[in-house]
Amino acid sequence: MAPNSTSRQRILAAWNGEAVDHIPLTTWCFGFPAIPTLRWERDGKPVNYWYSKRLEHIHLLPQDWTLEDDFKRVLAWRSLDVDDVLDVSVPWSISPEITYKDTRIAIGNPGGDLQYPVLVRDYQTPVGFLRHAVRQTGEHQSEGWIIQPEVVPLFDDFNIPRGVKHAVISPTDIPKIRYLYQKPDAEACNWFANRMKHVKNFADQNEVAVQAWSAFGMDAVIWLMGTEGAIIMAMEDPTSFGQLVDIIAEVDLARVELAAATPGVDMIMQRGWYSSTDFWSVKLFDKFVVPHLKECTAIAHKYGKKFGYTMTTGGWLLGTRMADAGVDVLFGIDPVLDKAPLEKFRDALGDRMTMVGGANSMTLASGNKQKIHSEIQHAIEILGPTHRFILHPIDALFPDTPHRGVEEMIEAWHKYR
Repeated sequence: MAPNSTSRQRILAAWNGEAVDHIPLTTWCFGFPAIPTLRWERDGKPVNYWYSKRLEHIHLLPQDWTLEDDFKRVLAWRSLDVDDVLDVSVPWSISPEITYKDTRIAIGNPGGDLQYPVLVRDYQTPVGFLRHAVRQTGEHQSEGWIIQPEVVPLFDDFNIPRGVKHAVISPTDIPKIRYLYQKPDAEACNWFANRMKHVKNFADQNEVAVQAWSAFGMDAVIWLMGTEGAIIMAMEDPTSFGQLVDIIAEVDLARVELAAATPGVDMIMQRGWYSSTDFWSVKLFDKFVVPHLKECTAIAHKYGKKFGYTMTTGGWLLGTRMADAGVDVLFGIDPVLDKAPLEKFRDALGDRMTMVGGANSMTLASGNKQKIHSEIQHAIEILGPTHRFILHPIDALFPDTPHRGVEEMIEAWHKYR
């Protein structure tokens, strides 16, 4: 490949296992403090933290983050020679037959909690009543971090450890989810088409790759049931659990189809933070994840798109199963938290799947130059020769990630890439 490869060409080549002019470096911004020399203003106010549109629809940010901000972030990273990718979040719909009411139960009141207020969303569905309730813990969030909403969204990481009553606690709750998580309707499809027109225009002009986050998989299961409830039902009542998984998969597949059929999307993404071996045995992964994963990858490939999966622990163990299911790119090769030598990833996946990771955001947070350089040098030496490697700090750049650590990462990458 020519040494003047564009960012998109470089990323696509790595996804295809082809030689590149140099190993790409990408990041995910999850409230990363804006680099002072690269800051911009919106409506006369500084944009102090960087995010990504992959967070749209599932997180409440402490500041507005527009599509134009996404574009400016890409150009800011590009000015530092860092490759960046545009992420889009594919919407879903809720049945027009649904009504709901939000309430707040004060501390100590019946149905509440002795320490925290409880936020409640009561749904009325065509097949019955459903309550979703979580504690409003109100802890101080340092600047830049996502915040707990004042209501109870169906899907939110805050709900999992704070749940008083998860949305699904018994098999009788499962049919109601069909009305709360539905295929994108005409309005949602039109919204996505309009979003992608703007994204594609910028991506084409600036040679940027585009990823569409289109499938929740087991992340939705954990959001709906909590960790313990999901695992217990999967083992004790696999039939009912499978019904919930199938409901989620039906909508996931529709969102995948919408994204894959839309011009400008290069890769379909599936969330997998809650599908790793921290939650599921290999047997349960094979039973509940793999069949629907095969369906998703088949749709993406039908339209000539790549399929990516995110898993930050256990990827070396489950990666071959994902490769067999058609996954092209695995995000989350973590040299610290996964406690697995990178050689395991190389040997298991190096000729089958592009691996994204090799650096750890906690290492960057240390600011230790020797440690950062050593980690990146090792990742490039081990995974670089596969031609299926993209350097990426796992999991993301957070509000507490110092600029110094990022500067050292870029310096090391320039040195060893």
